[in-house]
Amino acid sequence: MKTVNSLSGGKTSSYIAANYPADYNVFALVRTNDKSCLFPDKKIRQIVSDKIGKEFIGTLEMDTIIYTMLDLEQYIGKEIHWVTGKSFEDVITRGKNNKIQLPTPMRRFCTVEMKIEPIFNFWNENIKEIVETRIGFRANETKRAKTMMDRCAETGGVMTFKTIVGKSKTGNRNKWADIPYQIPSFPLINDNIYKDKIEKYWKDKPVRFAYMNNCVGCMHRTPVLLKHMDNKEPNKIQWFINQEEKAMKSYKNNQWKKDITYQQIRNSLTQIKLFDDDFTDCDSGYCGL
Repeated sequence: MKTVNSLSGGKTSSYIAANYPADYNVFALVRTNDKSCLFPDKKIRQIVSDKIGKEFIGTLEMDTIIYTMLDLEQYIGKEIHWVTGKSFEDVITRGKNNKIQLPTPMRRFCTVEMKIEPIFNFWNENIKEIVETRIGFRANETKRAKTMMDRCAETGGVMTFKTIVGKSKTGNRNKWADIPYQIPSFPLINDNIYKDKIEKYWKDKPVRFAYMNNCVGCMHRTPVLLKHMDNKEPNKIQWFINQEEKAMKSYKNNQWKKDITYQQIRNSLTQIKLFDDDFTDCDSGYCGL
């Protein structure tokens, strides 16, 4: 069975890439079309554009993650396949009237359309056989692994992806099917690898890492962390504020978080001095696979 390392740009999945060689290393890039979030290095923008086969303007993750993936590819000496789906703007623009619909904790279509679907499409175009996919859950994250495996228990531990496979007999409707494509595995859990070992491993390695991976304004993050990210990435948090304001004009109660808007988060907590080590992975949003 062929193997795939699913990379998020963080130290944990990068540790897997460096220590558990796979047939394919795949990274799903979250893109924005908003030039206020323009990636600053024109040369690197072109490199990324060439990798994904479409124009790269910017990402709604921290910019350093782009350097992480380029550094990591050089460090492991093996190609990393960059994939991408629709831009975040296109993902949340829904319906004939182009209204803005935000994802919710229960309907995380942003993760599906910008992470899972592009990886599935890569598999469908290049592999087309069930693969073992290494997931970056550490030894203390057995509950997360169990949750993932419980979701695919009915299919014998094989994860499926629902996609269009043709047209109905009349040709008026799409025909959908659940396609089995990957079996998750958890090498860090199996080998009892914790965060301290991963941090120690990367200490003197030539790979640059972002403060946090995943979208800077992820709805799963706490208001305090979002305020901290606003201090670090104000242009990107402004993107989330702008989309939320558009969304609230489209649909009632259409917010990133139920009880507070992102503009309120920006305006709040101004007297609290926040430090990078005040936060842990539990605060970070977990938008990986």
